[in-house]
Amino acid sequence: MPRDLDHPPRRPGTVTLLGAGPGDPELLTVKAVKALQCARLVLYDHLVGDEVLALLPPGCEQHYVGKEAARHALPQREITALLVRLAHEGRDVLRLKGGDGYIFGRGGEEAEALAIAGVPFQVIPGLTAAQGAAATAGIPLTHRDHGRALVLATGHGREGQPLDLDWSLLARPQQTSVIYMGVAHLPAICAGLVAHGLSADTPAALVERATLPGQRCVEGTLATLPALAADAGIQPPALIFVGEVVRLRALLAPAMAVVAPSGL
Repeated sequence: MPRDLDHPPRRPGTVTLLGAGPGDPELLTVKAVKALQCARLVLYDHLVGDEVLALLPPGCEQHYVGKEAARHALPQREITALLVRLAHEGRDVLRLKGGDGYIFGRGGEEAEALAIAGVPFQVIPGLTAAQGAAATAGIPLTHRDHGRALVLATGHGREGQPLDLDWSLLARPQQTSVIYMGVAHLPAICAGLVAHGLSADTPAALVERATLPGQRCVEGTLATLPALAADAGIQPPALIFVGEVVRLRALLAPAMAVVAPSGL
């Protein structure tokens, strides 16, 4: 059949997968700020703060698609389908995620679906929560004397499935392990690491609300951290740090300068 020149195929829109960082808006990349300031349609997650959303231009269409424990605004498959549909309608979409979308942010799943659907996309990385928490809590992620490797892991499995971590990987000496989304399973995680070879005296810490004004850090050992966290009432979002680098916090945290935010 002859091609209909009066109705050429619609060009798909472009999806931008943007990492908004761990919370402090001053930790956004320059490229991320530019993308926010020219956005017209945004799908944003639970951990994206109001100060980040305030950078969007007036009239920008905003849709909350956040996911919390046992409470999802939209299931992931519906979020992905919505991205594809909007792009096929010719709309450019900013997909806004906390932290970095490719580190426990399901950005890889969304990018995979977009590629299969023939939707062009770009990725703007963000500072992941482990980096933000380490920098503000005084816990280096690596150190030649205390942590020669770094492992990032998630502390929960897929919905409805039991906790199943790679214990042999996480329990290696001379490394730093950072566990995301593990607060609900903290006692089991600490016990599992000890059962698989780490000393019960291994330093461990929890950092709650990393980089935000209400940030708190609870420091102990694998043996004591669950009780300390319960006493402090630590709630998600929080990260678990395990390794000898945690000991450095006693020296580094008191010496860190407190600098007033400059504003964006």
